[in-house]
Amino acid sequence: MLNLLIAIPLVAAIAILLGACAKKTALLATALNLILTLFLVFQYDQAKAGYQFTSSVSLIPELKLAYFVGVDGLSLLMLLLTSIVALAAIWVAPQVEKLERYPNLYYASLLFIVAGVTGAFASLDLFFFYAFHELALIPTFLLIGIWGSGDRLGAAWKITIYLALGSFVLLVGLLALYLSLPQAVRTFSIPDLQLLALKGGIPQTPWIYLTLLVGFGTLISLFPFHTWAPSAYASAPAPAAMLHAGVLKKFGLYGLLRVALPLMPQAAHHWTNLLLFLLAGNILYVGLVTIAQKRLDTMLGYSSVMHMGYIFLGIAAFNPLGLTGAALLMFAHGLSIAALFALAGAVRERTGSLEFSKLGGLAKPLPFLGFTFGLAAFAAIGLPGFGNFPAELPIFFSAFSHAGNGLAFSNFQIVGVIALWGVVISSVYMLRGYRASFLGEPNPRWAGIADLCRCTRPAIILLIGVLMIAGFRPQLFVNLVTPTVKTILAAPAK
Repeated sequence: MLNLLIAIPLVAAIAILLGACAKKTALLATALNLILTLFLVFQYDQAKAGYQFTSSVSLIPELKLAYFVGVDGLSLLMLLLTSIVALAAIWVAPQVEKLERYPNLYYASLLFIVAGVTGAFASLDLFFFYAFHELALIPTFLLIGIWGSGDRLGAAWKITIYLALGSFVLLVGLLALYLSLPQAVRTFSIPDLQLLALKGGIPQTPWIYLTLLVGFGTLISLFPFHTWAPSAYASAPAPAAMLHAGVLKKFGLYGLLRVALPLMPQAAHHWTNLLLFLLAGNILYVGLVTIAQKRLDTMLGYSSVMHMGYIFLGIAAFNPLGLTGAALLMFAHGLSIAALFALAGAVRERTGSLEFSKLGGLAKPLPFLGFTFGLAAFAAIGLPGFGNFPAELPIFFSAFSHAGNGLAFSNFQIVGVIALWGVVISSVYMLRGYRASFLGEPNPRWAGIADLCRCTRPAIILLIGVLMIAGFRPQLFVNLVTPTVKTILAAPAK
């Protein structure tokens, strides 16, 4: 089943490049992937520990290198996120006749991203874990550079340089981790490495973990390695921004939870204060920068960077509440930011601009678009009833559970207070952006514009509907990731 999940978008992308009907083929492929993922979710045995639906083919026995796939609760949650956002992104993508250049390459690039990130989340071998992510990055550069808007070439080069450097640093860290092992036990198998870590067989070298943190952190847009993200998302076509901000950026967070923390918990503890300082920059500094934005797309780009700070806080807390909240927020944020970028793309398509000074009053001519954007904005700021709220709440509790000495606040509690202020900041910029775009007297120029067509509305309803399911029944998703959280915490952190 996992091999099919990876193969379907790959085969569909190749078929489209060979001349198949682009949008219909892509829709069929992503719909099949969502059905297969739901089948895996319902067939997954939450009572069993370890990985399920595994498949392995040995490639280089001397290096213990194999094509090895399988899932646990965490990777299954990420695959579910990928399949939902992928279907929505293809659904809202423009019709072939509206694309002026290389329409088949456009859709094939979207499917290559889907295949790459699916393979990364399903891989249980470090080599393929890394290689599949690189497969997803290349079409991202193409989508921004060829079909982007604004300073698309500058944004494409910027994201290329930043993420290429981040990937190189990550590769150095992964190779250093592999070479730090005794030669007799060297392996690329993630389950074998996790068993080795439980036995204390992996050296807890601080600089190796720091390399992994910087590598993964750059891919996630950890402060101060974040400046590539806002410009890239503002210039990217809406489906590309949905896939990258909603799914592909979660690879770095997933890598910390899947590789870095379980294998090097003591080295991670060594850098806890550094991570707290950097994530505070994500929340406070980037949050204040977000308030100053004058365009809807750059505001959403900076807001995506800011919310990574909350997930980093849950990871840094390294306790059941924090890790569970981080996993759930990865899922919920992916859905909410994908919905926001899809709707912002629809506004750009109808008005030709996303500058707040040129918008205003859009809720009257665009009632469905205005209503659903409001729901997605409420989700992003953590309003109860959406998945972001039950994800952020345990993260705050996880930070305050690290008590200080006597009446003094610990570093975690100080950053927890900053994170709580971050909720206020995110409410300010999101509500300000909504007011500037959709409320007030409508511009006479918008009198004849059409609302979101009925054929694309199901994509937005899908994203917001799953967000509300996660908001009202978070336990469905918490139960899925709890066994993985226990595995991550199995090795001592001190």
